[in-house]
Amino acid sequence: MKKIETPIMTTPAVVGPGSQPGNPDGEEMTFMQMPSNMSTFEAPIVPEPEEIDGQETAIAMSHGLLDMLRQYRVGDKARVLVLDGLDDINRSFFNQLLGEGEVSMQCNGNLNAMIQESLLAGVWRAQYVEQYVDEQQRVIRDTIEVADIPGLVSELTFADAADNIDMDSLSIPESVYNARPLLTEVSDKLAEYHPGAEPHIINLSLLPHTEEDLLFLSDTLGIGPIIILSRGYGNCRISSTGTRNVWWVQYFNSQETLILNTLEINTVPKVACASDEDIADSAQRLDEILSIYRVRCKDTTRNRHGQQ
Repeated sequence: MKKIETPIMTTPAVVGPGSQPGNPDGEEMTFMQMPSNMSTFEAPIVPEPEEIDGQETAIAMSHGLLDMLRQYRVGDKARVLVLDGLDDINRSFFNQLLGEGEVSMQCNGNLNAMIQESLLAGVWRAQYVEQYVDEQQRVIRDTIEVADIPGLVSELTFADAADNIDMDSLSIPESVYNARPLLTEVSDKLAEYHPGAEPHIINLSLLPHTEEDLLFLSDTLGIGPIIILSRGYGNCRISSTGTRNVWWVQYFNSQETLILNTLEINTVPKVACASDEDIADSAQRLDEILSIYRVRCKDTTRNRHGQQ
């Protein structure tokens, strides 16, 4: 579709740069750069029906994946499709079909896995890896999961985490001023939280704190095994802590400037999860993608029976 050109208007702006007269001292009003790029869905490029010889196994499994999407509801246990036994040509079909979506995860420590959301929201490629001495990684299990969030994240993130903060044993340096009331709030809300409850969010961007406060918060809460990066409207970095159900959630604009810094008490922050609507939409899109192969199968069946 040809882009429609619009004339450039010279009317003064009502708000923003240029809307106010210049100051005598030469200073100008400036604004923080806000996120400017938003990801949109692009259908994956898959083989044409006449190019799928040898990939019939992957196509059959893809129809199984479609059934999983249609049956899944948020809160269900993740449905898993194992790709370990596939040859390279069938695995290549899934690489093309899934692509890379907005959310990626690095699971460290004992979890040791790499997880990437596909172009279809709620469909995740999870590769469990083994670490070599030279730090190269070998994939030892390759799966596709249908879930709002992969089971590895929802079930095992806090397996070795502390249940709460021992406020009585804290030794707070003199350079730390505001960390104690923040940690007290976290401790109190953790005692009340249960899975399924509304998350509790502490907006650090709106509260007075120093670098020493943030360092002490980080040291006290600990470092967890999961880092989630959501690349949508700007970037969101979500890090698990060493304290059960406590996440550090940071939002950056397209210039990589931190614009929102929060602590969230939740099983998994919703910004990383697919919704029922997302999954239903993915089922519809996958059905449309696979429809070209169903047409070919019907044509092949007719030809085998001598039908015109």
